[in-house]
Parts: sequence; C-alpha cells; structure tokens
Amino acid sequence: MIGRMVVLGRFRGREAAALVVDGRLEDLLIEAEGAGFLPGAILRGTVDRQMKGQGGVFVRLPGGVKGFLREVSGLRPGQSVLVQVAGGAEPGKAVPLTLRLLFKSRHAIVTPDAPGLNISRRIRDEDERQRLAALATEGMEGSAFGLILRSACVVAEDDDIADDIAQMRELAENVLADASGEPELLVDAPGPHDEAWRDWADPAPDAVETGETSFADHGIDAMIDDILAPVVPLPGGGHMAIEPTRALIAVDVNTGPDTSPAAGLKANIAAVRDLPRQLRLRGLGGQVTIDFAPMPKKDRAVVEQQLRSAFKSEAAESSLAGWTPLGNYELQRKRDRQRLAEILRETAT
Repeated sequence: MIGRMVVLGRFRGREAAALVVDGRLEDLLIEAEGAGFLPGAILRGTVDRQMKGQGGVFVRLPGGVKGFLREVSGLRPGQSVLVQVAGGAEPGKAVPLTLRLLFKSRHAIVTPDAPGLNISRRIRDEDERQRLAALATEGMEGSAFGLILRSACVVAEDDDIADDIAQMRELAENVLADASGEPELLVDAPGPHDEAWRDWADPAPDAVETGETSFADHGIDAMIDDILAPVVPLPGGGHMAIEPTRALIAVDVNTGPDTSPAAGLKANIAAVRDLPRQLRLRGLGGQVTIDFAPMPKKDRAVVEQQLRSAFKSEAAESSLAGWTPLGNYELQRKRDRQRLAEILRETAT
C-alpha cells in the first residue's frame, strides 16, 4: 500500500473517513453522534453573564447549551451574537466559541471579519497566483468580506473555484443578514465525508476508496485499534505512553531494553516525530506534559528542534512552552475535535 489514500466508509455504524499515507494512518474523522455542536458550526446565540475571572462571557446557544466566548469587547448581556464553534468541548464544560467566522469550502474560505484577498503561501508559481488573483477579484467584487484561496486551487478548474467562491460568499451574506433573534443553529458542522473532501484535497489523493466495508477492507479497523492503545511502540524497542487525565495529557517516553548512552536521545526523537500524529488521531488537546527518557541535558536542544519541526505543519494551533525545572517539556495543543475514545464510548453505549 503506497501513496496517499482517502477511505470513506463507516466504523461501528458511524460515518467515518480515514487518510492513509504509505500504509500509515495519518488522520481520522468519525461521526460524533449526540456530541452537541461540533467545530465549524455557526450559530446565533445570546450573550449571558460576563466571567471576569476567566476573561470571557457565557453565551446561550440553542437547546439550552452553554458556550464560552473569550472575545468580550462591545458585548452586553442579552445581545444576539453570531459565533462559530472553535474546538471540541470537554465533558461538562461550555462549548468554546469565536466571533471570527470562517465559511470554508474545498477551494475558498470567506472571512467576513478579515478583509483582503489572499492566496495560500503554498502556491509559489507566479502565473498561478495571478490566475487565482483574477478569480478572487472577480468573485468578491463589491463585497467587503475577505477571501482566502486554498492550495487545492492549483489542480482545480476556474469554474470550480469560481463556484466555490460564489457559494461561500452567498452563504456568508445570508448568515450575517440573520444576526438578530433567538438562539439558532445557522450552519451545521460538516460530516466526516464532507470534511475529508474539503480538507484532504492537497496533495491530491492517489486513490479514494468508498463503501460500507471499506474500513475493514483496507485495514483501517485494525489501525484504529492500535491508536486506542495507550502505549505506542517506538523503533529500537522503546515506547511512548499517552495518558489523558482530567488536568492534562501525560506523555511518558521510555527506552525499553536498550541501556546504551544514546538510547534516550534515540527514543525521544522517535517519540516527538510521531507525537503530533498521535494527538491528532486520538483527538487530544489542551496542556501536554512530556516526561522524556533520560538523556544528557546538552541533548535537549536537539529534541526541542525535532519537536518544533514536527508540530510546524500541524493544522491545529500549538504552542510549545519549553522545559520545566524538573526536566519535563510542556506544550499546548488546541482541542480541535472530540476525543476519539469518547466518540467510541458513545458508540458502545
């Protein structure tokens, strides 16, 4: 199994999508039934009381659901407000929200609060950028909204890009014209298949497999079982344990039977190279504390360099804080989806 393959199917009765690159599971989306409002959903809510100690306000959402918004400037209790779900909600906590709405499709993102026409920096060919700039200018003529053309535009026809721009612009205009009223869901979050089609287009997949049994046929079921295991084997006999707790995600790296002086560095580098993928697939975010295998203090710079390189290409916002006095490493990763274990626990019940 070589190349980039998108598998669209079902897992334990739920719609699901998997991205497999050279035989390794790189991303996974599973329908989260009963999970409330999911990241990307756009809603009209009502501003509730301000939480001064937490630097934000609660927002009443449809069905009595409570959201939390950190942007408070100019807001007053009882005011109608348009918000977008910004990440996965932890059990028992308010849904994280933002005022910065994004209307996203496969080729275009309309940004009402960020004017300007922009083209993905991944597109470097000047002729291509000029082609896309012309499409952006024509498609957004007369609008104060901003637009981002995504990297998938490189392999797209002009008509497909223009259609995406027009659809996202019209959707944004309709939503912003509907800002007053009672709490209401205005734009639902995409399902796994739609999200995969929208966000896994670049680079273009070598194959797209579909069907009710496609996950089992291509070994995705077994790959998910591996992801659910708390211990991740590392090359050379070491392992990495990833354990979510109420306060943080604890990561413990061990060398295994290799007791050579270089074993700690080898295990730590292997762990940090795979850590972003592991967190992404497990749907884990928040504070992450890494207890690395023993290594000379001089090797910390090498490990941190590898860690920063590994997280550089991650779609989820991450902040690498650095080393603690006890020699652990701390970072923060945005909760961009529901935890995989929670989704599958709901399936079991």
